[in-house]
Amino acid sequence: MTMVTNRPFEIYLAWSERVLDVGADQSALDVLQAAGLPIEPGCMTGGCGECRTAYVQGDIVHMDTCLSEGERQHYFCPCVSRAMTRIVLAQ
Repeated sequence: MTMVTNRPFEIYLAWSERVLDVGADQSALDVLQAAGLPIEPGCMTGGCGECRTAYVQGDIVHMDTCLSEGERQHYFCPCVSRAMTRIVLAQ
């Protein structure tokens, strides 16, 4: 990862008004799972889309190889993707 993509960022869970901090050395998937979200991990390399998660706001740095450009407007793969801004998830 480059300096741009290994910086910490936040994930905001709109339904519970909870903010999750994703550290520079953590994956968003690890943080989401630790918070109790039932996301299946799959390949952990961004190749399968099993962990695909919907978002409603945020500047995502997509590092997967499975989502189409259209899908990337609404989904990200938290196993490998990062963010430049806070990501907002809505159930």
